[in-house]
Amino acid sequence: MKYPLMRNNILREDLDAVIEHLRQDDPKLTHGEHVKAFEQEWSQWLGVKYSVFVNSGASANLLTMALLKLRHPEGGEVLVPPLTWVSDIASVLQNGFTPVFADIDPSTLAMAPQGILSKLNERTRAVFLTHVQGFDGIDDGVLQELERRGIPLIEDVCESHGAEHNGHRLGSLGWISNFSYYYAHHMSTIEGGMICTNDPLVYQQARMLRSHGMVREANDPEFRAEYQQANPQLNPDFIFAFPAFNTRNTEIGGILGRKQLKRLSANVERRTQNLRRFLNGIDPLKFRTDFKLEGSSNYAFNLILREPDEALVQRLMVHMKEGGIEFRRGSAGGGNQLRQPYLKGIVPADYHLEFPQTEHVHFYGFYIGNFPDLRDEEIDELCHYLNRV
Repeated sequence: MKYPLMRNNILREDLDAVIEHLRQDDPKLTHGEHVKAFEQEWSQWLGVKYSVFVNSGASANLLTMALLKLRHPEGGEVLVPPLTWVSDIASVLQNGFTPVFADIDPSTLAMAPQGILSKLNERTRAVFLTHVQGFDGIDDGVLQELERRGIPLIEDVCESHGAEHNGHRLGSLGWISNFSYYYAHHMSTIEGGMICTNDPLVYQQARMLRSHGMVREANDPEFRAEYQQANPQLNPDFIFAFPAFNTRNTEIGGILGRKQLKRLSANVERRTQNLRRFLNGIDPLKFRTDFKLEGSSNYAFNLILREPDEALVQRLMVHMKEGGIEFRRGSAGGGNQLRQPYLKGIVPADYHLEFPQTEHVHFYGFYIGNFPDLRDEEIDELCHYLNRV
């Protein structure tokens, strides 16, 4: 591919740091001091008190919904977007909650504020908001209403590292936030994810849920002592508080995360510059350019037809393939999740048609690669080529 989705996201200096660790006589490979240091450094960068490093963004989603289930064992509803990654909705189902959907705002690709507000009720347990592809999906009116009702906001920031809302990094505004460090994202630990929060109870529970529900994984002595005193017949090293998971990451992931974090802010700035150049270069008569750019940390260039046009979208795909442009149709997660087989029998037949903004992106939207070492002349050439279709 002349224009891949990602290029050079793991650098030689990252690999050299891993090699240096492996050259020790007896290097620790399971999670240890580098994981702990990465969690602390990430928390400081993001602006939260606590972070828990896991093996993927999907695992971060899963554990976050498990944390919500500890708070609401009776179940209830969780608001989710139809334009997101499968694991957001799957984690809701896997923990016994009912997903409730709200259509997207075309300027942010996140759930539209009015759509969220119209779906809130006494059974709403959380709003699980996806910040799609680097755009800020936060609305101040929604935040105020959630606070008034006592409904927690959970932020999926897997595609939006470094994006901001009113000067605060996304992921620091909700009750819990999730990040992904998959290869194609803003930074990579090969596979990896993070759960972030300011809630001390959530932090202790997340540490346990990550490691089989073992109480010894909690790092608060008083918290551990409560379980030990309540279970004197059990070995204190093997008290399992919850039927949990094993989603730990490794020291190699911690090393890569620490190295990559040092250049993340600069990479975010470059990605944003690239996005502005791209939007200034593509034809606004063919493609949407009116996105909300304030606070953006762009993950990928969104190429969305302004109007539905089946003939044009087919020509566009042929044109991109011929030009060596790697793309994903449907934008985040392949388009409208309500069309996917895993939701058959859970949502009504043809329910996807009630979400016209997501439907438009499903058929007439794409994303193509944006990354820090993409040169200005490459962006200009890319725009020129796309405009010729």
